[in-house]
Amino acid sequence: MSGRAAGPDAVVTGLGTFSPLGRGAAETFDALCHGKSGLQRPPAGHLLDGTVDVAGIAPDIEARDVLPPSEGRLVDRYALMALAAADDALADAGLVVGDGVDPHRVAVIVSSGAGGLTTYEAQTQARAERGPTAVSPYLLPGMLPNMAAARIAIKHGIRGWSSAIATACAAGAHAVAEAARLIRYGEADVVVCGGAEAPLNPTSALAFSHARALAHGWEDPEAASRPFDRRRNGFVLAEGSGVLVVERAGHADARGAAGYASVLGWGATTDAYRPTAPRPDGEGAALSMRGALACAGLVPDDVGYVNAHGTATKLGDVAETKAVRAVFGDRSPAVSSTKSMTGHLLGGSGALEAAICALAISRGTLPPTHNLDEVDPGCDLDHVRGEARQQRVEAVISNSFAFGGHNVSLLLGTATTRHKR
Repeated sequence: MSGRAAGPDAVVTGLGTFSPLGRGAAETFDALCHGKSGLQRPPAGHLLDGTVDVAGIAPDIEARDVLPPSEGRLVDRYALMALAAADDALADAGLVVGDGVDPHRVAVIVSSGAGGLTTYEAQTQARAERGPTAVSPYLLPGMLPNMAAARIAIKHGIRGWSSAIATACAAGAHAVAEAARLIRYGEADVVVCGGAEAPLNPTSALAFSHARALAHGWEDPEAASRPFDRRRNGFVLAEGSGVLVVERAGHADARGAAGYASVLGWGATTDAYRPTAPRPDGEGAALSMRGALACAGLVPDDVGYVNAHGTATKLGDVAETKAVRAVFGDRSPAVSSTKSMTGHLLGGSGALEAAICALAISRGTLPPTHNLDEVDPGCDLDHVRGEARQQRVEAVISNSFAFGGHNVSLLLGTATTRHKR
């Protein structure tokens, strides 16, 4: 590998995920590598029953599972999933804030594209049906997009930097990038970072459907998400959360913690093109990947794998392919889109995929793209298809692109602490 940029290494020491593939990062990664899909037809009684053909539905979770009874009123599902993932990530890191870890040197950045949409919709319906007095004062902390970060901080006694970044489908990746920045510039020793989204309510789903963004017409729901495939016709709306514990390498070494991977660099750009479409030439995405390489002090040949944004939209997949070609030339690294099995978690997707990349590095295994039966000629890359690929990689890129033209590329590499699997 080429030389790395100066500054303290940001090491991923803990992972937590809560997604359509279940709870737990290791279990999620195993499911992906075995081609297991988390996509299904919404069952009877679900909010989306009769609204969409397919969705990525995470397991049930109640406030009492992650919060004491006194704090569980009108906590939106996105925050509950974030809390579950954060609890698991901190436990995986073997880290208890305040127990030999200065709470003022711990930060939390857990983002969401939209926050408590389901809570807001339910309260709006209550007001319409029962009048103004039906609106609860707990709607305010229930709907705000910073409340996942706030509740994680409150529960775990985190006293340092705390924020949430609302950049739609790039929000989770932005959170990981900001975490690495805090570590590199000495503003924190530990950052709990990631994203969460719970968009599976009728109004949100109908908006995406009417925008012709969602996959449709598939008898088998597991076949609906088809990144880079010639027959793709949209993404599958999904919910969930991904949370990573990112830690200064010296801090992790001092407490004997191992790492899955290091966050070596990040790149962020804006298309400045259209609110809901990428630049057709992929220029913004290419600049984002080049920025991540420059931040890490690496060159394209160092990268062995790209976890693509790959949502299975007609325009987006082609634009991302052009961006990968622009950066890597004829030597395409291995590419896959795990959204083929998880669906698109919107603001939670970038963090979930960063966790997947960390495990891909630590295990030397690249998860495949599901449903890639016939590659679109405009998407011709070195796709990992059908089954997982056993391949050791020292550096990977995880792409997240969003409405508004936000582009984020994370560059992860081999952990600079002792390794963790």
